[in-house]
Parts: sequence; C-alpha cells; structure tokens
Amino acid sequence: MKQLKIKRVYEAPEEADGYRVLTDKLWPRGLKKEQAAIDEWAKAITPTTSLRQWFGHKPENFQAFADKYRAELDTNADAPAFADHCQRLLEETNVTLLYGARDKDCNHAIVLRLWILGQEK
Repeated sequence: MKQLKIKRVYEAPEEADGYRVLTDKLWPRGLKKEQAAIDEWAKAITPTTSLRQWFGHKPENFQAFADKYRAELDTNADAPAFADHCQRLLEETNVTLLYGARDKDCNHAIVLRLWILGQEK
C-alpha cells in the first residue's frame, strides 16, 4: 500500500506525490493550472461554504470544524466513492491531497485524510 499524503498546493510538485488531488472548493489564488499539476479536482468532497466560512482557519475553531466536517463527509453521497477511488489509486501509487490553506496543522485536508483512512474495508 502506498501513502496517502497531504501537501500545500503552492509547494512544487514532486514525483513522490503520485496522483495529485486538489481538495479545495475554490481555485487557489495566483496559481496557474500548469503550476498546480493536478490530476483531479475533487470539489464534491470539500467542506460546505458555510462551514468553511465559519471555520475561518482559526486554530481555536479547528476541533469543532473537524467534527462538523467529518459529519458532512459521513452524509455526503459523493464521499464514500471518493474514499474508494483513493484506496484503489493507493494500490498503484501515492495519492496527495492538495490544499491551499497557509496553516499546515489546521486545515481540512488533515481531516479528509484521516476520514479516508478510516473508510478502509
């Protein structure tokens, strides 16, 4: 089994990233599509706009945000298929979930990665 990674989309792509999935609802500011080198843009599994705006990338909101985002994923009809898709890809290559947030310790990709890993059969 390969690795499910997370990485800031503004960091340079590397071969070790494997399959690169943008997990933001909005395209990252100032980034050209060629620079991003994404294989897929998974808008359907991102936090809802209202949750994202409430969170505001404030560290004090992160735990509550994580709980609410997990609940959204649990009820998102597209999320199980996305988790399965990632699991299938991981049989062949690394998968990197890309995010635009500045904070490496306080972003939705951390929650999404753990949720996907928790969906393993």
